[in-house]
Amino acid sequence: MDKKKYFRLKKRINQEERDKFWSLGEKAIKFEPFEARMYTHGNLFSHIVGQVDYDNYGISGIEKYFDRELKNKKELNKPLELTLDSNVQYIINKELSKAIKTFNATGGGAVLMDVNNGDIISLVSLPNFNINQRTIIKDKKFINKITKGVYELGSIFKTFTVALALEHRLVDTNTVIEDIPRKIRCSIHEITDMKEHPKDLTVEEILVRSSNVGSVILAKKTGEKNFKEFIKKTKLTKNPEIEVAEVGVPHQLKWNKCKLETVSYGHGITTTPLQATALYAAMSNGGKLITPSLIKDRKIQPFQLIISKETSNKLNNLLRKVVTSKEGTASLADKDGYYVGGKTGTAESYGDKKNRINTFISIFPSNKPNYTLFVMLENPKINKDLIYHYRGVKTKAPYNTSGWNSVYVAGKIIEKIGPILAINNKEFTNLHVVEKFN
Repeated sequence: MDKKKYFRLKKRINQEERDKFWSLGEKAIKFEPFEARMYTHGNLFSHIVGQVDYDNYGISGIEKYFDRELKNKKELNKPLELTLDSNVQYIINKELSKAIKTFNATGGGAVLMDVNNGDIISLVSLPNFNINQRTIIKDKKFINKITKGVYELGSIFKTFTVALALEHRLVDTNTVIEDIPRKIRCSIHEITDMKEHPKDLTVEEILVRSSNVGSVILAKKTGEKNFKEFIKKTKLTKNPEIEVAEVGVPHQLKWNKCKLETVSYGHGITTTPLQATALYAAMSNGGKLITPSLIKDRKIQPFQLIISKETSNKLNNLLRKVVTSKEGTASLADKDGYYVGGKTGTAESYGDKKNRINTFISIFPSNKPNYTLFVMLENPKINKDLIYHYRGVKTKAPYNTSGWNSVYVAGKIIEKIGPILAINNKEFTNLHVVEKFN
């Protein structure tokens, strides 16, 4: 008998399958031990850690990106340490999961980033999966929505439009734009606002009220050349830089007729949530474009300045007013003591007009930002039974916009992770206390 001849019935059987084979009483069946990675958080970090195959080769996430380094025996004494905070990750995952049920959404995503160095403190994409099961994931609903999802993110782009107009000193925040029309015709398209606004609006009011028409007027003042340079410099339409294998490819931006107008309010241009969040970090940190990262104590790349500190300070003040102003769209994120600012967006998934995306990007504390939080819900519905505490009164949601779902979720998240971040960041603790008791 040739002992070298054999064939494998199955790789990696579970205990139930083993018992069945054992009960056959066949002596020729041998059970071979094997090495396998076991993850203490089966679902919590699935899109970040990723998976290995049956031979322990990385096939997704960090496992794939650093596969060679993780197998290098010379590196055994150099652990790969991530920037993630498991407590914060757990809270955001829990609140986002709850929100998906509350608003009957098909999915969601969130990313929390340090605005000063690009450290990703939490990254959640739902639905997630159990990486201990080693199953092949083919369903598109399980993609990493933060790094690989490509979307038209809508009105969050209005912040960039205002930033450019301010940076080129074409306007100031209190500059009044007079006789704003109800609609603007561009080729065969009509650009209008969801709500009726006063005919005269300041630049501040254009952002706070989220006026599409006002944004178009500011974009025309700025000009196509300046917009092109900004998008090129910020790499918004390029592949995101991050230490996971799964990254999205924004579609090529063609500057045809009406492109400047639609880009001004976030339509006709796609990017990933990760890139949008990194750009909001730059908008709030004094203008320094940072590179997002999951790796702790890495070598920080040199910063590129995309706007001045003066413009950044003005934007922080405007984003705060989006939350606190009577006409703002993000009042539900105004949590006592955290000085939250931000911008809402309601848009569509690129290539799938049926896929609605409601987003909110926040910065906090906005008088000296340390963090930016992006929250997204896919295809949320109005919850007719949910009672909101909105500006001192109890009410139900009148619209299915991000102000009534993604903002609501972000407020819940910030309220819970704030104390953890305050402990981790002494400077933020001081700001938090001052803001709360003044």
